[in-house]
Amino acid sequence: MDQARGWAARGEGVAVATVVGTQRSAPRPIGTRMVIGEGGGIDGSVSGGCVEGAVVEAAEALLAGGAPQLLEYGISDEQAWDVGLQCGGAISVWLERWEPSAGTPDDCLLEAARDGRRAAVVTLLDGERAGAKLFVDAAGERHGTLGADDLDAAAAAAADTLLWEERSAVREVLGQAVFVDVVAPPPRLFVFGAVDYATALCALAAQLGWRPFVIDPRARFAQPERFPAAEEVVAKWPQEAFTQLGGIDAATAIVVLTHDPKLDDAALELALRSPAAYVGAMGSRRAQESRRERLLALGLGEDELARIAAPVGLDLGAQSAEETALSIMAEIVALRRGRTGGRLRDASGRIHATAP
Repeated sequence: MDQARGWAARGEGVAVATVVGTQRSAPRPIGTRMVIGEGGGIDGSVSGGCVEGAVVEAAEALLAGGAPQLLEYGISDEQAWDVGLQCGGAISVWLERWEPSAGTPDDCLLEAARDGRRAAVVTLLDGERAGAKLFVDAAGERHGTLGADDLDAAAAAAADTLLWEERSAVREVLGQAVFVDVVAPPPRLFVFGAVDYATALCALAAQLGWRPFVIDPRARFAQPERFPAAEEVVAKWPQEAFTQLGGIDAATAIVVLTHDPKLDDAALELALRSPAAYVGAMGSRRAQESRRERLLALGLGEDELARIAAPVGLDLGAQSAEETALSIMAEIVALRRGRTGGRLRDASGRIHATAP
């Protein structure tokens, strides 16, 4: 959006067209943007050239005083051909005026992107307040409003889920369509326990695009050279370590690998009371039952205990540390993508999730 900022700084009106929905073989993914300046400048593309002309015409009308609107292209194959969408797909494009004043949801999202923070802007797509926006970040900060407290709360909950999944999407919230536009740095994996399994887990997590961190208060074991793939190794107790690493947000996964109750329980008590999206713990079913009793004694409730993925991982029959790491990361990936982790040959429907 740097180009758009330059146009706005010169006093030009700026329109932003964002792909908010796709069907079939649409040429650009959800979240793709094109900006159109009042002076004739264009940056980006929403369809690789298929419908840009139609979008620019609509943008010119918007900048001349029109209202934000949802544009639909390619509802039928014939219609797709008429506007140049020869691929036969269909796209929905949200068109609005861009006014990034300080403190607005759009401005907050740009700041979050620059700072490497996970955040989203929720835009209302229909009704009298179409175009209203709410900024939400993974730490729970909010700016703006969609017009009602209950709508804001429901929209923020939808945003939390998509922040964890790291994708933008249209959602129906209290009967109204909203677009959740997500910006996200790589997700974080907190691995508690400086054991050999942690070495393998960090290596695989890093290959999958995660930022792994190892935490263990036992300085003798928490040696950075043992975990070359970890972004940081923190030799502190959970409370202090989590604080040092910026806290736990709704896009953080936590895996506890030690078999020492005084270490496990300290980490799990904090993790289960946090907004972490995933909490897993290694150990047998018998160990999990003992752990459950101890955590109940610490005051955790049944709803909190139900969040533990234990025994951790998918049932792969893992034997080695590397196979165990694969089992754990496979479970985390499946949960992030809303899948079960079963065999594709035994399933039906699409292999890849479709845009809602």
